[in-house]
Amino acid sequence: MLPSATVGTIELRSLVEPIRRVVSRLRGHFLKAEARDVDFSEKLVELAVVNSRGEKENFYLPYDKLVVGVGSVSNSHGVKGLEHCHFLKSIDDAGEIRNQIALNLERACLPTTSDEERRRLLSFVVCGGGPTGVEFAAEMVDLLNEDLPRYFPKVLRNEASVHLLQSRGHILNTYDEALSVYAEERFAREQVDLLTHARVKEVQEDKVIFTQKDKSGESVTKELPMGLCLWSTGVAQSPLCKRIADRLDAQANRHALETDTHLRLIGAPLGDVYAVGDCATVQNNMADHIVNFLRSVAWEKGKDPEEVHINFREWRELATRIKKRFPQASDHLRRLDRLFDEHDKDRSGTLDFGELQGLLKTIDTKLTSLPATAQRANQQGTYLGRKLNKMAKAAPGMRANGVDYGDLDEAVYKAFEYKHLGSVAYVGNAAVFDLNGITFSSGLLGVYLWRSIYFAESVSLRTRILLAMDWSKRALFGRDFVRF
Repeated sequence: MLPSATVGTIELRSLVEPIRRVVSRLRGHFLKAEARDVDFSEKLVELAVVNSRGEKENFYLPYDKLVVGVGSVSNSHGVKGLEHCHFLKSIDDAGEIRNQIALNLERACLPTTSDEERRRLLSFVVCGGGPTGVEFAAEMVDLLNEDLPRYFPKVLRNEASVHLLQSRGHILNTYDEALSVYAEERFAREQVDLLTHARVKEVQEDKVIFTQKDKSGESVTKELPMGLCLWSTGVAQSPLCKRIADRLDAQANRHALETDTHLRLIGAPLGDVYAVGDCATVQNNMADHIVNFLRSVAWEKGKDPEEVHINFREWRELATRIKKRFPQASDHLRRLDRLFDEHDKDRSGTLDFGELQGLLKTIDTKLTSLPATAQRANQQGTYLGRKLNKMAKAAPGMRANGVDYGDLDEAVYKAFEYKHLGSVAYVGNAAVFDLNGITFSSGLLGVYLWRSIYFAESVSLRTRILLAMDWSKRALFGRDFVRF
């Protein structure tokens, strides 16, 4: 709900819960410091703080289990001039955008401001047609239509404009196409300047330079004056994640830290380090584990795993093991008979090593990366918390039996399985919903449903009460233009 906070629909404090209030209930400890690096061999995290003299000091914190959940940064895509843009990844970003909007509106009212400068100050450009960019554009239009004429000269509304640049053919391209079209039609009615097939080349202090394909398919360079530019075009690794990846040879992904299905960091000592949220991605390369899958079958037949042939009964047993190790593949392993027949190339009634490897690679290509959303991070955090609690309870018994090595995670708990609950987006006094195949859009009723979903997912009773109060204040008194 950060886009709502940028225009004063809700207050910043309504979206966050003090971490010390959460930690105190668990009798934990909190240190406000910046994580700089990790020493895996000594099990130490290097932290940096600024002391009372303004000097930076480093210290080390030992760990038994380490969970990396530092999030991500905005992806620049190699575009120059992003220092002139705003991002929307945190409460601080939302506060900066809110202050900039209020400052632009006040400057636009001054008699010393020229007409050209006024139009520039009131030109709000959004780069990126994903949920964050679309919701910010929608909130911005609501502010301009509902509150600007009440408190500022009406001429400002005539000169204010919202521009949305999207590199692809549709906005909300991860949603059902009908929802994308609905959002585009909604924006057209609200006079949002939607520019598709537009790629930003450079952002300057007072304008955005981009290329857009014309009807003949040729790229034409254009410019947009801007008073505020929001950059929301995907995510990239944070500096800490880059340093961690550089330390581990097994890390080959440039965009996120790779984990296995138990959320353990690949390349780090087994069971010591985990990674959750959009700083990480779960690796589902089933074909790389084919030898492990075949080892028990090969042992029973007294053969090398690469020489074994499995029949349909053995394939069903193997598929059960694959589903347990890679839960995200379950949807693609429903018709085992069809998969078996399609990859039994020689019609021998069995699958050899090459045929089984081809089958698993086919499924690998169908598996997609988990979305970089709050619900994914929430599910991973809940899963990891429960698993670590269960491992802690099982630890005394394991030590008593001399079991302190091997794959303890798999012995104690199941692999992580992401369950997509759906996607929702606010599009300006309306909302679109993509709930696991059920897609619909709605006006005022959809807005209340959209709000109720976020209300239910708020972190505490305190934030729920504050959200309800903010929505009530906005309905009675309008949005708040106070700068902080």
